Amino acid sequence: MNKIAVYSEIGKLKTVLLHEPGLELTNLVPDYLEDFLFDDIPWLPLAKKEHQALAQVFRNAGVKVVYLSDLVTEALDSNESVRDSFISDFVLESNIDDNDAISKLKMYLKSIKDTKELVLKTMVGIKKSEIDVKSEGNPFITYPMPNLYFERDPVACVGDGVLINRMFFKTRCRETIYGRYIFTYHKDYKNVPKYYEHNGIPSIEGGDIMILNENTLLIGISQRTKLEAIRELAKNLFLKNKTSFKTIVAFEIPKKRTFMHLDTVFTQVDKYKFLYYKECFENVGIIKLTKNDNSIIEETINSKFKDVLEEMLQHEVTLIPCGGDDDVAAAREQWSDGANSITLEPGEVIVYERNDITNHVLKKYALKIHSIPSSELSRGRGGPRCMCMPLEREPVK
Repeated sequence: MNKIAVYSEIGKLKTVLLHEPGLELTNLVPDYLEDFLFDDIPWLPLAKKEHQALAQVFRNAGVKVVYLSDLVTEALDSNESVRDSFISDFVLESNIDDNDAISKLKMYLKSIKDTKELVLKTMVGIKKSEIDVKSEGNPFITYPMPNLYFERDPVACVGDGVLINRMFFKTRCRETIYGRYIFTYHKDYKNVPKYYEHNGIPSIEGGDIMILNENTLLIGISQRTKLEAIRELAKNLFLKNKTSFKTIVAFEIPKKRTFMHLDTVFTQVDKYKFLYYKECFENVGIIKLTKNDNSIIEETINSKFKDVLEEMLQHEVTLIPCGGDDDVAAAREQWSDGANSITLEPGEVIVYERNDITNHVLKKYALKIHSIPSSELSRGRGGPRCMCMPLEREPVK
């Protein structure tokens, strides 16, 4: 049974996938922060409470919340051979070059009888001391995956299918293993079409992918998402599979850590309203890929960003500036994910409470907001949209 249906950013949300931060955050140490893409170490107890507040907002709105570790556990429990295959793939993707260590790691993982415990252990990270391997410098035989609570990036649901993404940074490449097993073996998701596979092709990440409507995708060309990957996705959506999508509009955003993905500078909050960080869109490069019978037309667009949105929607749009008209507040609140919101239904969004100026501006534009605490979650450099992957949305009326 196919349970994926995402044809917009704003249709009433029905089901969302989350990963609550776990013990993987306790394996963050200063020497490895840059490698793990963190600027600071979140305090786990409070990070969990903040994430639980996010989940509760979803539940209060009638949204079904499902968790990554639960779905992976159910997928692995579908067959003993699937569990064994998962262990082999996990060890292979850990890039260990010591055969003795590989053997000990496999034995250790197979000794964990509870499947949920096994799944969580692969996420947390395994120290060399846990499997009796001599530690020289680096204490880990497999690294933790502290970025997993940003569930938007490894997989992306588009239409009735899913993208198993190729992550840009080596430290995040292993995160896709969980989506691969869910969408191959889970009873509810194993028949979902895969519109992008992660092996051997350029990187693309979910934070750069937005669904404007059933015909159009907006994708950021960023440090982490390459134009070559967008072209490959266009072939898969337009030519190789029967989908409703006919157009991809790609925006070139600055390739710097401040603007990791398109959704760190731009999110849709209502039918014709968008929250954005205006500095990124004053002279943005735009490339349009369009389906044309059995081919794809690619063209450079010289129009302004707002004009392109209005052309795609055939309607006037409103751009709401992150931080309002104060450039200092805009820069500060963009850094703390003021432009990164997740829409529950048209005109109703979840935001970080710390971005009080942006939140005030949103209210002036008649948006209903749910603000969640974020002193620890925001240390990972991601906001409400980053932390969730919608699986089902109702059509926009």
